[in-house]
Amino acid sequence: MRSSALLSTYDRWNNPSYEVRVRGTALPTYLWGSAGITAVMPFDKAPILHLRNNVLGEQITIGTQQGGAQAVLGTLNPGECISIPLNMVSGVFATCPLDSTVACVIRGSA
Repeated sequence: MRSSALLSTYDRWNNPSYEVRVRGTALPTYLWGSAGITAVMPFDKAPILHLRNNVLGEQITIGTQQGGAQAVLGTLNPGECISIPLNMVSGVFATCPLDSTVACVIRGSA
């Protein structure tokens, strides 16, 4: 069964998906939000950011920003995934000593 291009476009519109290239550790790369956003985002039902590190990439370090404070969550090896609720978060960032690509999908809360 083939899916229609229209349906895949519609699905993307409902569930934004994108890829971010993460390079270096000097400055974090923001997967969602920005270093310039200092207000935390309160949601009635928090959207969830699903992340998957590329299987051919390098280990990345993931963290969140709440206001101006950053907190490191830990690392993702190539091919590993994590889901992060975006309630009361102003950014989600990643660093990588070399180079990796992170696939991101934002979905509504469960």
